[in-house]
Amino acid sequence: MTELSGLYTYSSALGDSESDAGTFRVDIEPAGPTFHWSDGTYRLHGYRRGEVVPTMELVFAHKHPDDRDRCEEIVAQVCNTGGFFCLYHRLVDAQGRTRRVLTAGEAILGPDGAVTALEGVMVDLSRTLQRETEQTAREAVAGATATRTVIDQARGILMGQLKIGSDDAFQLLVTTSSHRNVKLVAVAAELVQLANSPEARTYLDRAVRAIDLHGRPDSAGGRRAG
Repeated sequence: MTELSGLYTYSSALGDSESDAGTFRVDIEPAGPTFHWSDGTYRLHGYRRGEVVPTMELVFAHKHPDDRDRCEEIVAQVCNTGGFFCLYHRLVDAQGRTRRVLTAGEAILGPDGAVTALEGVMVDLSRTLQRETEQTAREAVAGATATRTVIDQARGILMGQLKIGSDDAFQLLVTTSSHRNVKLVAVAAELVQLANSPEARTYLDRAVRAIDLHGRPDSAGGRRAG
């Protein structure tokens, strides 16, 4: 539980009172999954603690209809195989507000190889993306410079984490952007935000590995190791 405790600290550091982030844990049990949400995760969904009992049905009901099938597929996959996951999606809260959310975490395997729990963090990127849009509208040149800076920072993160060249790192970002149908700067901003938050750095490596996995061009679906 040390890792999860660190994520609670991260939720507070991001401004938990404004619903920027929250943590979660789902214990997979024979009688059905048991959910543990931080206060921030309740607020991200538009609730206060005690107003609802989290269930898998409730979780998917709050996913944007256009993102729901993809989220269900990813959750089903990691529940079967274990491992890390990182996805960008839209969440519609109880008040009907759409949030743009980054969810990162891990499906934990027990001694028998079966998944025993899911745990991770949800980060609301809506205000970050809104600020970027407003800045770009006000100052096109400054906005373009800021965008290039974020992309260059993300490229540097991938270069350092994966020990690859600048061109390969940029191509991974481009491929991930296309694969997820998300703007390149949004993909870059996710990485930079995780890298700049010490409490969230636990999940930086998993996010990098997810980008590497989806961005590799060889026939096996992966980038060839150098």
